[in-house]
Amino acid sequence: MYVITAPTSTIGRLVVDGLLDRGERPRLVTRDASRLAPGVRARAEVVEGSHGEESVIDRACADAEAVFWLAPDDPAAPTADAAYVDFTRPAARAFARHGVRRVVAVTALGRGTRLAEHAGAVTSSRAMCDLIAGSGVNFRAVACPSFMHNLLHHVGSIREQGRFAMMADPDLRAPLVAARDIASTVVRLLLDGTWTRSGEVACLGPEDLSPNDMARIVSEVLGTEVGYGRITGAAFRERMTGFGMSEGMARGLADMFEAKNRGLDNAEPRTAQSTTPTSFRTWCEEVLRPAVTG
Repeated sequence: MYVITAPTSTIGRLVVDGLLDRGERPRLVTRDASRLAPGVRARAEVVEGSHGEESVIDRACADAEAVFWLAPDDPAAPTADAAYVDFTRPAARAFARHGVRRVVAVTALGRGTRLAEHAGAVTSSRAMCDLIAGSGVNFRAVACPSFMHNLLHHVGSIREQGRFAMMADPDLRAPLVAARDIASTVVRLLLDGTWTRSGEVACLGPEDLSPNDMARIVSEVLGTEVGYGRITGAAFRERMTGFGMSEGMARGLADMFEAKNRGLDNAEPRTAQSTTPTSFRTWCEEVLRPAVTG
């Protein structure tokens, strides 16, 4: 039995689709089963509730061979540690109690680098992985740089103002990865019963791009000029708290972006194995352009 947490998230949906396409009947843990597509509900087992709750994740892990673990976005969490580590504690106990053989989780790059030691959400995500690995399961962390799909948060400003703004250094080239490639890696690891112990698999996309490179490609794909503007950490935190995010989570994200500006995502060497296929241009053509023009 393959257990999938956060099955309605961007990555979770793709993992579910990948397993269904291979004839599997996964067990999906979701707060709201009505958010699952009817075709998915008919072909999967559903456990309703938060996977951060002891009773829910305990029920989900019964007879589980492998689990895909994804801590949900929780802007109201008091700190990044609460959102990642504290949320995962019940699951780590359930993995050990039920003898789950393999767990796969999505995390950030940076293991073994000093840049990851004070990197807010990245530091907490890495601590989450250590907690899971410490439960005794065989564990793989799918380590990723910034996600291409994060640009979807800027669709309104791209459409209405012809620009997007982030904390990133406009000229710093770094890897970007598509959600579909992360999901493909997760599915491969879930279905592969041969790996053991704890390890990490990096997904770096096919190329390194700066925000200015991204703006150029977006402009070419949309056929209209789109610019990039850099905002300060203070402005970013103010924006996030204005949207209702807690001070602790806003600080954790800002610290993460500061670490990325210091080269966090560039510390992982690119290899044939870590290079994933979907280019930013392809993603813009297939995902961003319909979102902006639709």
